[in-house]
Amino acid sequence: MTDTPPAPPVPPGTFLLELVPVPVSDVDRAKEFYIDRLGFRLDVDVTPAGGVRIVQLTPPGSACSIMLSTGLATLDMPVGTLRGLHLVVADIEAARAELIARGAEVGPVEDMGGVFYAAFSDPDGNTWTLQHMPWRVG
Repeated sequence: MTDTPPAPPVPPGTFLLELVPVPVSDVDRAKEFYIDRLGFRLDVDVTPAGGVRIVQLTPPGSACSIMLSTGLATLDMPVGTLRGLHLVVADIEAARAELIARGAEVGPVEDMGGVFYAAFSDPDGNTWTLQHMPWRVG
């Protein structure tokens, strides 16, 4: 485990989305992609039981992480079927350029009525998109 600050308390009545399982065929290959190509932080890489591995990674600045795993029947999903996870960014052109410089293949920026998107996939075909909403830039 890396040195990460403790998670803030959960206020009453909240439902915090904190972990999204991502179905992959090769945990090591996916881990490398998410760290090297996308700049995600490695939070956890453990083998808590025989045949079970859990890798948790967090996008820069995000409160929600992803999990790559093997050996967990409750998370068994067809590889590459996760669609449309959004990474919200302040500057889509800069974010896209950074990912491309890291070796990720990111599609062109598309203006969808004032909200901007740029799509990409992980090595297993799970799809992601950068999303920029100009009114949310602080």
